Amino acid sequence: MRSGVPRSSAKTSIGRRKLSRFSWLGALGSLAALVWAPGAGEAQPARPPQIDVVASAVPRPAQLALTSAGRLIVLSHGWRGDSAGEIYWLDPRAATPIDASRAPRLVIPFAEGPRKSAFGSLAIDPKSGDLFLGEENGNRIYRLVGGKRLTAVAVGLNHLLGGSSVTLDRDGRLVMLDYASFESQLRSESPMPPSLESLAVEDYTGPLVFRIDPEEDVPLPRRLDVVAPFFPKRPGRKVPGEPLHKFIAVAPLGGDELVLLNSVGEVLVLSAEGRLRRLARLPSGHFHRTNMAVGPDGSVFVSSGFHIRVLYRVSPAGVVTSVAHDLGDPQGIVVDRWGDLYVAETALHRIIRIRLDP
Repeated sequence: MRSGVPRSSAKTSIGRRKLSRFSWLGALGSLAALVWAPGAGEAQPARPPQIDVVASAVPRPAQLALTSAGRLIVLSHGWRGDSAGEIYWLDPRAATPIDASRAPRLVIPFAEGPRKSAFGSLAIDPKSGDLFLGEENGNRIYRLVGGKRLTAVAVGLNHLLGGSSVTLDRDGRLVMLDYASFESQLRSESPMPPSLESLAVEDYTGPLVFRIDPEEDVPLPRRLDVVAPFFPKRPGRKVPGEPLHKFIAVAPLGGDELVLLNSVGEVLVLSAEGRLRRLARLPSGHFHRTNMAVGPDGSVFVSSGFHIRVLYRVSPAGVVTSVAHDLGDPQGIVVDRWGDLYVAETALHRIIRIRLDP
């Protein structure tokens, strides 16, 4: 395999690993619903949901996905952090909680050479079952075919975050978030030559949304630094005023629309024509590596991460409610066909299932 592309290898855990004692986060519990007085940018109270532990002893679970057959895919950072990522395939319909220390897993080693990027985002092709893995704080996206072969699909992003920064839309197109600025350009794989850096201040500054067809008959990997973004349609020179806030999470809505979350907690809808409209504003907080999923009724669920530790629900009408709070660093989130939520509690090394009232 070419240098710079991580190799994949299967490895089955044959020993038991004891969980470390739960931190003070676990003592707070996950069962109560957050209660705030309704108001602008505040979440309305919701009934306490039913929460079950689906899997335990999952080392630092970061992202989740569901196959068309209902199997739960977990992207983990591993106990020791000595690989680009570990992937588990779990059956949430089996007797729970599943002891993940006894479950088979796929370990993806770091690439050979100086590039040692870990994976922080995950999406699945429901037709083929192939996985798309994005680098955490990196520039590349890979495709894992059949759990065996890892190939680069897209390169040239300025700064790819973890969380829900990569997804597939309803038509199977790969959607990726990026941000254009002088600072982010310095993180890119092909930074501007020093002789031209003075010109960078005149370029477009703001969020970028790319959308490509991974099945298109073109050479891989796609170079996103020379591909026109889906949003904005024509990024040009700087204009007066503040740039748009960074997009940090994306998920497909009905039709050809996408739902986006920006760094100040605004939930936005991006139309097929590339127009933005605001759906809701979440309560104030530090939104960084944040995950998002859409339910069968069009509700948007936001798993807010370590700093906020709340799971929000945004109705199609834009009403914000809190589903659960005091979670142990909630990260990856998926919704099944019945509307049940699966959330990775990274600090507690487990996956929980949340059943909501109809």
